[in-house]
Amino acid sequence: MTRHVLGDTAVMLDRSIKHVTRSLDTIITVTIMPIAFLLLFRFVFGGAIQADTDNYTNYLMPGILLIAIASGISYTGFRLFMDMKSGIFERFHSMPIARSSVLWGHVLTSLVSNAISVAVIIGVGVVIGFRSSAGLLAWLAVAGVLTLFTLALTWLAVIPGLTASTPDGASAFSYPLVFLPFVSSAFVPTATMPGPLRAFAENQPVTAIVDAIRALFGQQPVGNDIWLALAWCSAILVVAYAFAMAAYRRRIA
Repeated sequence: MTRHVLGDTAVMLDRSIKHVTRSLDTIITVTIMPIAFLLLFRFVFGGAIQADTDNYTNYLMPGILLIAIASGISYTGFRLFMDMKSGIFERFHSMPIARSSVLWGHVLTSLVSNAISVAVIIGVGVVIGFRSSAGLLAWLAVAGVLTLFTLALTWLAVIPGLTASTPDGASAFSYPLVFLPFVSSAFVPTATMPGPLRAFAENQPVTAIVDAIRALFGQQPVGNDIWLALAWCSAILVVAYAFAMAAYRRRIA
């Protein structure tokens, strides 16, 4: 049974990946905006921002990576919506395949495409001055946090992909997520923010995730940030997965 599910998921992943490779503008689009933010804050605003660091590019990088992932998941919702509207899901369900494999194909495609975007952005960061003293284990920890974050947001994107009535509605869900890092420690220390805004910034998931990744990149003690980051990502993932599967069951019933 497990082999059957894994095989069907691999087929769905291959199908979805081929759609992405035939439309590379999706990867280009979700990569260009974060790179633009990286360059804007590094070379335009960076000189005026006091972040208590000698390398502002290092300070920026974790938040930029989260923005890239948040913008990338919009295409998951869009592609899922188009599959639902085209009737291809009904054709899949008439075949002897695991029903969950259809969704997992889209989710794993999101992981692959976002990983490519993250790698490109880190490469650009290195060109403009990003440096990390992290060892192999720290890099693996960063990869693990980003993977969990991507999974959590992707399953969130699956919900509007299944329930939206228009393509714009399926992809617009990611827009607030893209701007959430701006109200966090991603670009400036939260201590510089006014009281209510500071309270929100210090107690939302992006700040914990950014601080954990920043500490890992700098080979610094991560403290409680890594556990908060993992707890936030895991909680979002569990809730989003439950709601996504409930929405999926209603659509195919």
